[in-house]
Amino acid sequence: MFDSIRSHRRWLMFFMLVLIFPSFVFFGIQGYNRFMENEGALATVAGIPITQRDFDVAQRERVERLRQQFGADFDPRMLDTPEGRKSILDGLVIDRALSQEVERGNLIVTNDKLREVIAGVPAFQDNGVFSLERYRAYLTSQGLTEAGFEERVRADLRKQMLLAAVLESTIVPKAVADRIDRVLLEEREVRVLPIRADAYLGKVAVTDAQVAEFYDKNKTDFETPESAKVEYLVLSAEAISGSAAVADADIKAYYEQNKGRFGVDEQRRASHILFAPEGGDKAAARKKAEAALAALKTNPGDFAKIAKEQSKDPGSAAQGGDLGFFGKGMMVKPFEDVAFTLKPGETSDIVETDFGFHIIRVTEVKPAQVKPLEEVRADIEKDLRTQQAQKRFAEAADQFTNLVYEQSDSLQPAAEKLGLKVQTLDVLPRTGVPAAPNQPQLFTPRVVEALFAEDSLKSRRNTQAIEVAPSTLVAARVLEHRPAAVRPLDEVKAMIRQRLERQEAAVLARKAGEEQLATLMKQPSETGFSPPLTVSRRAPQNMPPKLLAEVLRTQSDKLPTYVGADVEGAGYLIAHVLSGKEGAASQPAQREAERRAVARQAAAADEVAYAEGLRERHKVKILQPDFRGDAAKATGAAADAAKK
Repeated sequence: MFDSIRSHRRWLMFFMLVLIFPSFVFFGIQGYNRFMENEGALATVAGIPITQRDFDVAQRERVERLRQQFGADFDPRMLDTPEGRKSILDGLVIDRALSQEVERGNLIVTNDKLREVIAGVPAFQDNGVFSLERYRAYLTSQGLTEAGFEERVRADLRKQMLLAAVLESTIVPKAVADRIDRVLLEEREVRVLPIRADAYLGKVAVTDAQVAEFYDKNKTDFETPESAKVEYLVLSAEAISGSAAVADADIKAYYEQNKGRFGVDEQRRASHILFAPEGGDKAAARKKAEAALAALKTNPGDFAKIAKEQSKDPGSAAQGGDLGFFGKGMMVKPFEDVAFTLKPGETSDIVETDFGFHIIRVTEVKPAQVKPLEEVRADIEKDLRTQQAQKRFAEAADQFTNLVYEQSDSLQPAAEKLGLKVQTLDVLPRTGVPAAPNQPQLFTPRVVEALFAEDSLKSRRNTQAIEVAPSTLVAARVLEHRPAAVRPLDEVKAMIRQRLERQEAAVLARKAGEEQLATLMKQPSETGFSPPLTVSRRAPQNMPPKLLAEVLRTQSDKLPTYVGADVEGAGYLIAHVLSGKEGAASQPAQREAERRAVARQAAAADEVAYAEGLRERHKVKILQPDFRGDAAKATGAAADAAKK
């Protein structure tokens, strides 16, 4: 048989190619590609993977947003928990699903709308006006192009349009709102008896075995996040400008060449009398203006008097029509054209603008003039220093970029060549660090990503020179990499023991509280209770939510009675509910505010339901168990068991 195969080997190879190759083409390559795409993915949306890199970027962006919102009070470790990581992945999943939905809906955001939104971002404004320089500086610091950023904003706006269509359709019936208002107004008079967990700490004994068991089951609670010790070098125009003196001759030459910059335009002071059409009757307004002008020609000194009596300009009438000094471009054009042709003391004929009919009198003229050199010397010197710094920076930037690349095992050569100082940061989390006060952000997402790239961590080589702000470059290298790790048991043993002791004490307090509640239901007593207080959902008086819910659940016609509730980690509370009644009716404004709050809650519920619908419609799959919720974990475990 084998001899037959050997003798027909060429024919057999051809047969196998014909038989096997097509199936590999049509099935194998597709399966191989899908395997490679999904290898290591955290989740898929409509079959498209969400990778660890996608997750890391989203985590850094969320940390940066929260850091900007809460400032120094924000701790990035809050997001480095199972719940925090799951929240970030859920956000990515819904965002991807929304993108798919938007594509189906063919939603369009116009260029005008895009410009309006970007111009309205406070970070891109200077004194309330859009600043192209600030806008470009932000894009540079984030490693974004204008086209790329604008496409992201456009995509976000399309998603917002889709969500708005869902949320704005939420309707809360008046009967529901009225019922909620009545529930919020319900009041109960209560006394409270606390049974504190602290009182039972002496009765608790936690063993080393319990500590070790808790540690083994909750190791993720004791993880230290991935971080690195890095050194970095900053090249900026300020860093290399030094204190070079600016020659007096250069200052004088600059002044002579740029006198137009230091000039003060002609300023005029004028008064006016405005006759605004009432009810759109322009003819009547003009007739009044003509009568006033005739009166002024007879008695020119009555200008201020007539302005106070007849002018419809509330801002100037009380001052006899005085508008103060103004330059060109500050008034509407017909008004300006006339005002800048009159001589001091001259009165115009009737001037029509969009506001109505004016009679204008120029009272004073400040001619255009050039500020003297000494008055602007400091500004000129500052400009010249800036020019020098920019020129030196442009020359140094090429050297800086080349040196950190060509001598990539150290930042010292570049530092020595350019007179810079190598700085060290002991702990740089993968989530980044905040900027120093009044300083640009040096560790932008681009810099952090470059430092935590696989090649950078292994080779310890310099990153490329990265522009983090206008005229500011940063290069850095990893000195020491610390992967995410679980703190050893000995380091956290005392903390775990304290937590377990408090938990056990709370269990004992709850048990004692439940027993005392049962006794009080049989043998009522007031011993140990606080003075009476009145509580409601609107005014809980610092009562814990769980006990408040029990108190307000009691029926008014079955009082007095006792209820109890445990307060997590603190013990048990017993409330003696003495009486109940309806509170005073809400004021209309408060009632409207509550109605809007209820509508927002209903819209939030609709949003959650819509998100769940998106997950189903776009076949969302969470591939990593650590990112699944409890139900998802159970489902995943069942599926794995079925496969086995």
